Amino acid sequence: MINTILVGFGFSATTFHLPFLTTLEEFNITGVVSSRPDDVRAVLPDVDVYATLEEAIATDATLFVITTPSNLHKDMVTTCLDANKDVLVEKPAFLTSEEGETLIALEKTRDGIVNVFHNRRMDGDFLTVASLLESNRIGDWKVYESRFDRFRPHVRDRWRENAGPGSGILFDLGSHLIDQALVLFGEPDHVSADVMVQRDGGQSDDGFNVTLHYGEKRVYLRSNPFVAVEAPRFEVHGTAGSFMKYGLDPQEAALRDGTIEAGVSETGTLVVNEPQTIEIEPGRYLAFYRQLADSYSTRRPVVPLEDALLTTRVIELARQSSRTQTTLSFE
Repeated sequence: MINTILVGFGFSATTFHLPFLTTLEEFNITGVVSSRPDDVRAVLPDVDVYATLEEAIATDATLFVITTPSNLHKDMVTTCLDANKDVLVEKPAFLTSEEGETLIALEKTRDGIVNVFHNRRMDGDFLTVASLLESNRIGDWKVYESRFDRFRPHVRDRWRENAGPGSGILFDLGSHLIDQALVLFGEPDHVSADVMVQRDGGQSDDGFNVTLHYGEKRVYLRSNPFVAVEAPRFEVHGTAGSFMKYGLDPQEAALRDGTIEAGVSETGTLVVNEPQTIEIEPGRYLAFYRQLADSYSTRRPVVPLEDALLTTRVIELARQSSRTQTTLSFE
């Protein structure tokens, strides 16, 4: 059993982590780091609550799940590694390539290992796209488009939308979409992007169009807060046909409603000679957490810091491309 400290107790901690930590027998929550102890004890009355990470580090817990604002991740991971603790850190794991390289070098000198929480590798629609590409059902792919749109036309007062390091939709949703594309296709040849602030009173980026260039092939990654109609979540077009799927993976909605299993079947449209409706694979967030538990036994991360470094590099190039209105080489 893995004695675990949950660092932070906001939406991410209670929605994406707590249900699995309390369900899987591999984990035992021994404490929470939070400035709101009453909120923690209302949900977890029997665990210790620590005011600081340093207090929690002194315990016998071996795994620290970091869900705090993004600008705190690098220093908190450093603190955990220096104490030879294992870490699961929310994306983005760090904010610059230099920070990532520093953490990777540190991890190699310590006993602890770091996993980055890219749970959307286990979205059912993404798994379906990966299967279609692997089986070559649409032929040689030429265009891949992944969108994560919302209708949120008004700015909210929260750290993700305020000014400051680690804020903005490119770090938030963009990290997911970029990571998925890199899993499928590897490093691109070039990156071009338009990163936007479109909402009245916006203090951080709230939309993006990022293009990854793979020779003649293109990956389009998009997000916009003014989309009030349902747009395709995925489009993939190749020499033999196309695939299109609408709607977001239902696992997040299920977790918000208090259940781990979504219990909702989804479909997509595959066109090879003629249109056909295909079943979307079930999402596997639970399996992802089981893989994470195994990784702390095997000492091989499921999502290592090196993967996060590639995602951060794409984000840096996307911002630079948007500022300079140029297409940049991925190096």
